[in-house]
Amino acid sequence: MQEILTEYRQLLRDIDGWFARCIERSGDQIACRPGCSGCCRGLFEVSLLDAALLQSGFTVLVDSVKEQVLTKARAGVVELQQRWPEFQTPYILNRLTHDDWQQMPEDDQTPCPLLGADGGCLVYDARPLTCRLHGLPNIDCSGEFFSTDWCTLNFVVNNPLQSPELRYPFRDAFAREFDLLGLFARQLTGRRQLELDTFIPCGLLIDFSADF
Repeated sequence: MQEILTEYRQLLRDIDGWFARCIERSGDQIACRPGCSGCCRGLFEVSLLDAALLQSGFTVLVDSVKEQVLTKARAGVVELQQRWPEFQTPYILNRLTHDDWQQMPEDDQTPCPLLGADGGCLVYDARPLTCRLHGLPNIDCSGEFFSTDWCTLNFVVNNPLQSPELRYPFRDAFAREFDLLGLFARQLTGRRQLELDTFIPCGLLIDFSADF
């Protein structure tokens, strides 16, 4: 499992390199920087691979900070279980009998439990893939669109969808992600699965050694 996480970290470093190059090429058109926490609100799904990565960053925090984070995470899970009583450990969203989790309120401003008082991510180097991609459109080098969304603080004048310098081989990157998630799922469950999602607060509470 650690070998899979090591390969996943390399994939994330590659994505980080793309984002850094976009900032270098676009200058002040991109407001995204460490410490900007405008997108660190509400609930959004991450893969179990991301959850394991989050836990690797969480374990090195000081005990007092850990307890603060866990208190917030546990409270978040209690709220979710009031909505979905069947939502129990290991907190896999795809096992719910309905798909309400895919229509979570867009105006939810609840801060991520891993958001520090200074607006910085407490586990920045171990943050999920979606956190690294957010803010810019995801357009493959071929021109294929994977996401046409971008942060409203970015490109307030120009249209980034027409900027070839923002493109990246996303199809290959996402294929690598799915391969690693499939391997990870096989080790956890004995089956290759590509839909094993959770929410960040829940991911911090999963016991990967006992819950599967």
